[in-house]
Amino acid sequence: MKVGEEIMSIHISNDERLFHIETKNSSYVFRVLENQQLQHLYYGKRIHVKENYGNLASYQTRGFEVAYTATEEQIQLSMIQNEYASYGKGDFRHPAYQVQDATGSRITELKYQGYTLSTGKKRLEILPSTFDDEGDRSEVLTITLKDDLIGLVVKLNYTVFPDQNVIVRNVEFINEGPSDLKLLKAMSLQLDLSDDEFDFIHFSGAWLRERQLYRTALRPGLQSIDSLRYSSSPQNNPFFMLSRKNTTEESGEVYGFNLVYSGNFQNSIEVDHFSTTRVLVGMNPVEFEYLLEPKKSFITPEAIMSYSAQGMNALSQQLAIFYREHLVNPRFAKRPRPIVLNSWETMYFNLTTDKVLELARCGQRLGVELFVLDDGWFGHREGDNSSLGDWTTDYRRLPKGISYIADEIHKMGMQFGLWFEPEMISIDSELYCTHPEWMISTPHRKPSVGRHQYVLDFTNQEVIDYLFEAISSIIQETKLEYIKWDYNRHITDAFTATLLPTKQMEFGHRYILGVYQLLERLTKAYPEVLFESCSSGGGRFDLGMMYYAPQAWTSDDTDPIERLKIQHGTSYGYSLSMMSAHVSASPNEQSGRRTSLDTRAAVAYFGVFGYELDVTALEAVEAEKVKEQIHFYKKYREVFQYGNFYRIRSPFEDDVVDWQVVSSDKSTSILLHTSLISHLNPGYSLVKFCGLDEDKRYTIAGMDEEFFGDELMNAGIKIIPEGAENGPVISTPEYQSHLLIVEEIKD
Repeated sequence: MKVGEEIMSIHISNDERLFHIETKNSSYVFRVLENQQLQHLYYGKRIHVKENYGNLASYQTRGFEVAYTATEEQIQLSMIQNEYASYGKGDFRHPAYQVQDATGSRITELKYQGYTLSTGKKRLEILPSTFDDEGDRSEVLTITLKDDLIGLVVKLNYTVFPDQNVIVRNVEFINEGPSDLKLLKAMSLQLDLSDDEFDFIHFSGAWLRERQLYRTALRPGLQSIDSLRYSSSPQNNPFFMLSRKNTTEESGEVYGFNLVYSGNFQNSIEVDHFSTTRVLVGMNPVEFEYLLEPKKSFITPEAIMSYSAQGMNALSQQLAIFYREHLVNPRFAKRPRPIVLNSWETMYFNLTTDKVLELARCGQRLGVELFVLDDGWFGHREGDNSSLGDWTTDYRRLPKGISYIADEIHKMGMQFGLWFEPEMISIDSELYCTHPEWMISTPHRKPSVGRHQYVLDFTNQEVIDYLFEAISSIIQETKLEYIKWDYNRHITDAFTATLLPTKQMEFGHRYILGVYQLLERLTKAYPEVLFESCSSGGGRFDLGMMYYAPQAWTSDDTDPIERLKIQHGTSYGYSLSMMSAHVSASPNEQSGRRTSLDTRAAVAYFGVFGYELDVTALEAVEAEKVKEQIHFYKKYREVFQYGNFYRIRSPFEDDVVDWQVVSSDKSTSILLHTSLISHLNPGYSLVKFCGLDEDKRYTIAGMDEEFFGDELMNAGIKIIPEGAENGPVISTPEYQSHLLIVEEIKD
């Protein structure tokens, strides 16, 4: 049937009461109620566009629930799915926002005023955001709401990216009244679902065990993940999913949510007494207030939501494509990422020019493309208790300077990178002696300390300007191609002299805006420098940082068996090209576990590959193997970094892990099969592939037989225990990996 105004994916009824947002495979529907507030109707598998959905819009009134007003008794806000809910007018669930007016009242009534439609997604000015620079692959719906009594205007923004089944949401609050308003809570996304038959899947952990998978059934009441560390944190990642109870990697309904933000966040799921599920995604309201003066506005970070009816692999794949097309810096989004050799685990703080160049030369002979000099090159830093903030060469240990090292490495044909921790300051530093007031601390109280270091006040523009000049000088001096941006302690003693007492609760958000400002200035001034985020490993693995730094050090834990869990969990919400994964020494420094060089490399292939290894100490056989590994990764780099990734068997559920990447044209695929424990008198393992073309013919490296795609996907391949050809196998080695290389047969 003919519906009113529409632009490709956004349909609006003739009477302006119904809004239907479509993606390739999903629909999102809401309407305007009789009291001019918004009722959410549906989000899920794509349905036909209609003028109205009477059944979905129907609701009941119940005893002991509160009517909106005496003249609108038929509306009980607690009995409907709301689109962006307030508190205090009958909806007793946790609200999406809260505003306090000049009288101290927190009651607001947002009424529908109208809408606007546009094509092309613009970038936000002071926050990292999704984008559509070409202007033809997205549509934007903005709903304007207003509370006339206090002059509060709220704009709900919905950007639809149809091809990736993604809807991006954020909210703008504008004070058009005569008096100050105080914003107490401002979530970016609310979604009310009509039932509670879901599992809550989130990725929590700690340093060295980031993003472990937890899957629990929803229950009545509130469940949440959050951070109050002024960073996204290794404890709870902002990405989470709601799936149907029978949803698997390959089938079933699943919703994914993420936040383009690096500071304090809160993601909550509330199941009410009638089994309605409310999802809220956004900035953490704890330790947050924002003074909204007349004519001023506040914009929330963007939240991403995506839906799949084909299981979690499909959800992850459409998110990976979306990030590549609409979030990551286009300069690096599809560019092959270089193979790295990092100095840290080889020499720690024990730097000399000769040792650095010897390590670099050895890496170059093996095929390394980017040499990274880690911590210890600046100030007078011989340990972790000094010099943070003094971003100038330590000429005592590097007498020819950092520029000499950079020049020599460039002469070897390699790129050069450096480690920075820009947000931190040491008491033992020239910067602290000159500007002690730049350190975050609370007046008249002794500051807390972490890792012998403190945090610079990024709400202070002078701090940002100083760091921009200091880092720029090093970039220019060394012709730098890469920066590892670390952040090794969380903020305490939150206070800043740059804000009035009435605005101190704005500190956390303003700090993150300062970080973004510095990154924005650096990435614009030096567009060819590749940034990698690192926060004691994976403590800032979030989309806010990914906007500037398209890859992140996934974890300080480089044990490949532990990395199977960390990378597996990370892959649900992030792409392989976002995950840095390196080969390190055995026994592993963190776990003490011994693993083969083959297994260490096989796991690290599934990400941005490199080495955290003293390659100067390798035996000849090991060096040759490393050279072969680098050659192999270069050959298949684009498949690993930008192919479709499939989780086939999980380290959280099984003692075998199967991962697979498939090129976009389905001509090449690589499958990793890793055993987590040793089996006595074992049988064979059966592995079934995913994502191939069922009619194409393929070969598998090391096997003479030809296979059709449907055979590999449905019948599978038997992996025979090593040594079986020479007699009975008593046991299989634990931590053994197999790589199955599948290539299309071209006639």
